[in-house]
Amino acid sequence: MNDSAAHDGTTDGEGTGAPAAAGRATDIGDGTRVVRAGLPEPVKYEPTLPGPVFAAHFHLPGDPTGPYTYGRDDNPTWTHLERAIGELEAPGRTDTETLVFASGMAAISSVLFSQLRAGDAVVLPSDGYQALSLARAQLEAFGIEVRTAPTGGDAQLEVLDGAKLLWIETPSNPGLDVCNVRRLAEAAHARGALVAVDNTLATPLGQRPLDLGADFSVASGTKQLTGHGDILLGYVAGRDATAMAAVRRWRKIVGAIPGPMEAWLAHRSLATLQLRVERQNATALEVARALRERPEISGLRYPGLPDDPSYKIASEQMLRHGCVVSFTLPTRARADRFLEALRLVDDATSFGGVRSTAERRGRWGGDAVPDGFVRLSVGAEDPEDLVADLVRALEESAG
Repeated sequence: MNDSAAHDGTTDGEGTGAPAAAGRATDIGDGTRVVRAGLPEPVKYEPTLPGPVFAAHFHLPGDPTGPYTYGRDDNPTWTHLERAIGELEAPGRTDTETLVFASGMAAISSVLFSQLRAGDAVVLPSDGYQALSLARAQLEAFGIEVRTAPTGGDAQLEVLDGAKLLWIETPSNPGLDVCNVRRLAEAAHARGALVAVDNTLATPLGQRPLDLGADFSVASGTKQLTGHGDILLGYVAGRDATAMAAVRRWRKIVGAIPGPMEAWLAHRSLATLQLRVERQNATALEVARALRERPEISGLRYPGLPDDPSYKIASEQMLRHGCVVSFTLPTRARADRFLEALRLVDDATSFGGVRSTAERRGRWGGDAVPDGFVRLSVGAEDPEDLVADLVRALEESAG
């Protein structure tokens, strides 16, 4: 049983826990860890979580030494948040560095463009986040070879030879395929390639890529990590000092830094991460079970369902299975009617928030999905209310 299950009473199988192989024993549970992560040592009469530090510059007499010199380089509010995320991504470790960014794409770009040079090759998922296509175009413009492979079936193995970097997105967005991170990381390292894992959908409470052999764990903190749909944020966590120094330098060059208020709000929100994840993931499983009984739905995906194609590997490497469910309705018109009929689910992009959202993903272009494909992000509503709303909307949209 993993540390969360041991403290929170969750189980494996169709529940929100995971088998023992998925986690590493620690002395505290995830709930305890998230409410205390990154907090400074207590000082009498001072707040437990200091407020945001708004500063473009700091007092700096003499030689420019010390942790804080200029606001584009470091900020005390970032420091607390970076320590907190590092404690979640690699609990019990002291060799992990974390850097926060203005958005998830800023974090993704920092790894791609700090680690790759003209003439290098990179492997990207062909079924990953749609904005990766923008990054691909820029990489190719810089003379970098871009190879692609789907997430499912560890297809990246076939195109690894000679690559400098392997980029993994698991579970993939929006298709929810899962690949074997440890197997791919070992194969990539044997070929001299670095490995980055987009951990946005899983969060550190669902998956710890660094424990599975990745060099970088990258994520958009905009999604479930902060969970309220009110800030943009990204981060990169890694253990290789040289590689992370290059990421830090890239952040300095492009100035892709978060505001102190956003960083403080993110840290404040981390305290409820375990509560939100447990509720949202448990409800997502109930939603998936209900939707698989509906005849109008095809292509239902949720890694926590035992009959999902990704269930076996997801249960071996994930601590929890996520809050996103995807499925396809027969036509674009049916999907649009379904979304319009929902009362407890907002028709909006992004995912991971406490309020459920859904969208017909094909409206953006860039994702190889059917016209009726729906990505549903399960929030913190009462499960029975959300299921009832989904079923009612399916029935009303049939006409």
